[in-house]
Order: sequence, then C-alpha cells, then structure tokens
Amino acid sequence: MTELLYLADCYLRSFRAFVVKAERGKAVLSATAFYPEGGGQPCDTGALFCGEKRFPVLKVKREGGEVVHYYEGAELNKGDAVRGEIDWGRRYTFMRYHTALHILAKLLYDEFGAVVTGNQIGMEKSRMDFDAARFERSALPEIEAGANEVIAQGREVRIYTLPREEAFSRVDPKKTRLDLIPRHISELRLVEIEGFDIDACGGTHVGNTREIGGIKITNFKSKGRRNKRIEVVLV
Repeated sequence: MTELLYLADCYLRSFRAFVVKAERGKAVLSATAFYPEGGGQPCDTGALFCGEKRFPVLKVKREGGEVVHYYEGAELNKGDAVRGEIDWGRRYTFMRYHTALHILAKLLYDEFGAVVTGNQIGMEKSRMDFDAARFERSALPEIEAGANEVIAQGREVRIYTLPREEAFSRVDPKKTRLDLIPRHISELRLVEIEGFDIDACGGTHVGNTREIGGIKITNFKSKGRRNKRIEVVLV
C-alpha cells in the first residue's frame, strides 16, 4: 500500500519512492506526496523524475484501493527509483481554500445549524453547499466578516490522527456526519483550528489561518427550500 506522505506533512513538495506497479502511462508508488482527487479537492499535479527523464503527472486518482499516478512520457517500470515534485502553487491554493471552507462551515453551523452537503475546491474559486432552513442572503456579509476575522487572528491549524472512539468524542457528530464514515476505519484524521473548530478531514490545509489571506463571498444560490450554495474567492 502506498504511504500517503501528505497526510503527515501538507507542505512536502518533493519526495523519493519506488515504482511498485506500472502500466502504460500509469504508476503506483511506494510513497507519494501527490493528493489524489477526492472530498471536493482536486488532485495535485507535477512531475516524476527517473534518472534524467521527466514524466509530467497530469492526474492522480484512487482506484481499487491504490493511488494511481497518470503521467506522460517514456515508460516507467516496476522497481524504478523516482523523485516526485508537486506543483506547489496549485497545492498551496487548494490548502488555503480548503481551510477557509472549514472556517465557513463552522460559522454556518454555529449561527444557522447548517450542515455541509458538498463542496468543490478550484484554482479561481470554490463553492460549498449546505442544508439550512433559515439562512437568508442578508446574512452573507456577517458570515464573510466572521470568516475574515478568524483568518486574521492567525490561529494555528493542527492535523493529527486518533483512534475512532476518541476522535468521535472530540467532534460534533451532527456537524461532521460521523455516520457516513465506514465502520472499518479504526482511526480518524482530525483537522483542528485552534480554539475554533475540530473536524474529520483527509485533505490538505495551511498551518495557520493567516496564510489564507482573506475570502470574499461572490455568489449565493438557493437550490431549494433548504439547500443553499455559496461561492468564495481568495483575496
């Protein structure tokens, strides 16, 4: 099984590994810092290097329990030693957006009892869908200001793993939807924004809220009686 290096260090930009499985244009590695798409966060891109050869990595996906790197160039072979480098600008943008969405989710839950039902992170903007019967457009300036206040406070963001039952005791089961986490998962990775929020998450995040810079809510849609959507950009 591939060691997922990004789980322990979101700031890791390069790494070394071996090819453990190879097909034409596809490789599974012994370890990787590339985030595979999932949870609304797109995959990392970048390159693999084997000797003097460079292989652009265009897509990274989970397939059948494996993390598969889709690359261009000559063929990699099982046993090859490789060095991986991720596109840091892309990764860091996703880290900033992802942490910002956690802050927004907490504010929406505390103020309106809203539960996140989906999200999509992008390079230019990101969106979040949530279920809230009593949320109105007039609340957007308050939510935006609240998020930017938390960002400016420079709260530390800690990531750690705990046994399932201990993790469950630290998060709000209604906000985090713990019922959706498969029973066979014995440990949970938690993302804690110091003094503000703790949530279960497998994505990449900044180490301090100040790194986000700031956010602006640019769009709001009502997608039914309870379902709402907001779009945000980094500023």
